[in-house]
Amino acid sequence: MSTTRFDTVVFDLGGVLVDWNPRYLYRQLFDDEAAMERFLADVCTSRWNERQDEGRSWAEAIAELSAAYPQHAALIAAYRERWYDMLSGPIAPSVAILDELRERGVPLYALTNWSQETFPMARQRFTFMDAFIDIMVSGEERLIKPDPVIFRRMLQRFELDARRTIYIDDAPRNVEAAARLGMHALQFRDAVTLREELCRAGMLDSADG
Repeated sequence: MSTTRFDTVVFDLGGVLVDWNPRYLYRQLFDDEAAMERFLADVCTSRWNERQDEGRSWAEAIAELSAAYPQHAALIAAYRERWYDMLSGPIAPSVAILDELRERGVPLYALTNWSQETFPMARQRFTFMDAFIDIMVSGEERLIKPDPVIFRRMLQRFELDARRTIYIDDAPRNVEAAARLGMHALQFRDAVTLREELCRAGMLDSADG
């Protein structure tokens, strides 16, 4: 590790290591794909879900949205009641990279936008998360990425030097926010590309695997 200027890697979880998508659930509840997409665009929107990632309770979220869309009350309730069905599983090639880094002794952390109510279920299911020294969950902090405050809080709490830290996320806005704070920020596209980028950064040996 002395040959690289980086010494720590921080991962996002959803979309990088965990395959989560509400469509995995709602395809079971809709016969019409277009109707499902309208529901997710107009009712259970990404922004609505982000409010839970910011710390709003699911009980409050479901009650407010069901009052606004009573005709969809059962579908809205399913978002929480059957949340587990939105998890397809780990993104295995990315988890393999995580394992490589752990085997090399790289300090590993995670920063995730996730509800504090549902994260424990994912934490219990995905044992690969044991590789992390610590995980910062937005719902517990009542802040979400790309707010720079949560990135600064992460750096401070985990005692990380931004310029020696690699941050990996699939969302461009989060990558940009991390980069503005001095981290070496990588946008996750696929595991092959990520591995190549980590090799160029000196964190992995191209001969490994």
